[in-house]
Amino acid sequence: MKLIDVLNPAAIIDSMTATNKTDALVELTDAILRAGNGLDRDAVIKAVQEREQLGSTGIGHGIAIPHGKLKGLERILVAFGRSRNGIDFQAMDDMPVHLFFLLLAPQESNGEHLKVLACISKLMKNPEVRQRLMDAVGVEALLRIISEEEDKLF
Repeated sequence: MKLIDVLNPAAIIDSMTATNKTDALVELTDAILRAGNGLDRDAVIKAVQEREQLGSTGIGHGIAIPHGKLKGLERILVAFGRSRNGIDFQAMDDMPVHLFFLLLAPQESNGEHLKVLACISKLMKNPEVRQRLMDAVGVEALLRIISEEEDKLF
């Protein structure tokens, strides 16, 4: 499963306004809701916050991949957000997070959401990709970069 197949352009935030972890999770949740998925906002926020309590999904190098599983969700959904200023997300390297991927998976999903997590991780390992995403202007450019870089990997 490709990231570009589950990332709705309506769920991309070119310039996040959040200044802390909680607000970042809410802003990313609202982006997924804008994509018209009919999800319960409180249930989504609760699912990702519960996952964060287990340990930060800030993986370092300015990247965070908050995620959660939801009962009744039919397919994997992803939102992307970029914070130019960076947000303290208690990342593994204690550095601010600039690039966020919020991943929601069906409760019974096992393999598919792991494939998407792995894809995001592979893409974000490359410092040039991270810089391209930081330098991009607009949602279309962000989506194009993700698609191009994913095509190179797979």
